[in-house]
Order: sequence, then C-alpha cells, then structure tokens
Amino acid sequence: MKHLNYNHLLYFWTVAREGSIAKATQTLHLTPQTISGQLKLLEASVGEPLFHRVGRGLAMTETGHMVYQYADEIFALGAELTSRVKTGRGVAPDLLAVGIVNAIPKLVSSRILQPVLKSEKAIRLVCREGGLDTLLGELAVHQLDLVLSDRPIPSGLSVKAFSHALGSSAIALFARKGTARQYEKNFPQSLDKAPILLPTVDNPIRRALDDWFDQQGIAPTLVAEFEDSALMKAFGEAGNGIFPAPAAFGDEVEQMYRCRRIGPDLTVEEKYYAISPERKLKHPAVLNIIENARNELLPD
Repeated sequence: MKHLNYNHLLYFWTVAREGSIAKATQTLHLTPQTISGQLKLLEASVGEPLFHRVGRGLAMTETGHMVYQYADEIFALGAELTSRVKTGRGVAPDLLAVGIVNAIPKLVSSRILQPVLKSEKAIRLVCREGGLDTLLGELAVHQLDLVLSDRPIPSGLSVKAFSHALGSSAIALFARKGTARQYEKNFPQSLDKAPILLPTVDNPIRRALDDWFDQQGIAPTLVAEFEDSALMKAFGEAGNGIFPAPAAFGDEVEQMYRCRRIGPDLTVEEKYYAISPERKLKHPAVLNIIENARNELLPD
C-alpha cells in the first residue's frame, strides 16, 4: 500500500457513512466529481476497489469494510484528541480491541463483553467480526487484544496464541410464535420435513446438529444456511424456519426475535473460547471478561 492520504480517507469515510456520493457532497461541500476523483486515488493507493455499484447506489467491498473500520477508529480518535486538547480534561481511555468470530451469537458475545463497559477504569471497546483465520492473523500482528471464538485454535496453525475455555451452552430449537406449537407435539419426530435454518457446514454446531438429526431418524428441510447467527435468527423471526440458539440465552432469544422454544434442550453443546497472544493473561479487562464468563455467565 502506498502512502496514505488522510484527506482521501476522509472522503471515503464520509461517502461510506452517508451512503452515497450525492449525500457526501452536502457534508463535505465538494462537487461529486471531486469526491469521485479522490476515491479513485484512494483505491489506487490501497490497490483494490472499495465500492461496487448496486443499482444506482454504492456498496462497500470486503476491502472497503475493512478500510472503513480503520477509518472510523482513526477519526474517532481524532475527534477525541481535539476535544481533550480544547477541554484539557481527563486521560484517554484504554483501548481493548476484540475480534468476534461471526458464528458466535451476538447475545453471547455481548454478554461476555459487558464487564468491559462496567469497569471502574475507562475502557473503549472496539469489536471486529470475521472468520477465525482472519482474526487470528490480526491477533498475531497485535491489531487485536483478544478473539472470542466457538472453537479453539485449529491444530497445525502457525500462530502464537492460546485458547482459554470460557464455558458452554446446550443448544435449543426455536420458531416464530405463530408456528412453534405445531412442532411441540411429538417432538422431535415433528421436525421431520419441517423447514429449518442452520449455520454453514464449517461451523462445529452444524456438524453436531446434523449428527443429532441422524440419531433421531429425522430429516428437516434445509431452507437456508448462514455464517452470521444474527441473520439466521432474523430469518427465523420472519417465519422462514426453525433455528438453533444457545439455551443459556433462551429467554433473551424469545424476547428479541419474537419466537418460542420447541421441546427440551438438545444433546448438542456450543463451546466458547477466548484466544489471547499470551498463555498467562495479564490485561485486567481480559481477566474480568474470562472470570465473569466462567463463574456467572457460562458455568459448566
């Protein structure tokens, strides 16, 4: 990547935040031609396109999303610096950057990380989502302090990091309130041919669920597969099918997604891990996260 021009980065960040070049022109007080030209220069510097066209609008590419995350952090720090220079108040909060594997339910990661925001010492939390391999790469180059994962570090992966077990939760099945009752009678045979939403095949829970269905002698109708657990639940809320979620957070799932649990918990567990660069944890916020998860949130 060539030398970064922060003006170009600001124009890109504004377009991404506003959703279009037309709206960005009003914020930046520049012509569309000027902004388009600056975006092209930034893309040339990055070496990859940052947007692609969707109809008449723009959508960020995968690289665009990554650049936007960094730009958002850069300009947030700039605004914080300006404010502190003007007011002369306080000390900048510590930064804790956490990577979250996108297969982990949002409810789980949110609850695990709550102690950070309740800490007596000011801490600014930065969360990034992605695949485990990508997040471990960022951990290895110190862009992340911690990774929350649904699996330990894969064997044979040449990265210096350590897995710390947080706990586990049994899996339960849920469906939209209007349709859940029809599956409760004669469970789990009632699931045979029923529409179901599942994680993608690379998710450990997917393999465990497939095995469980085989053991029960049932074959639900697979409607869709998801890497993102929140998107899967949103489709479930819309009535597109039954979906799995951690039983430990069943009440929250029912409330947030207007659904109802079907039958008892399955003999399938989802496990959670914190992955750090060091074997002996030292960061107070990380220690607080792990202690809370193990003792209160996900006790085995």
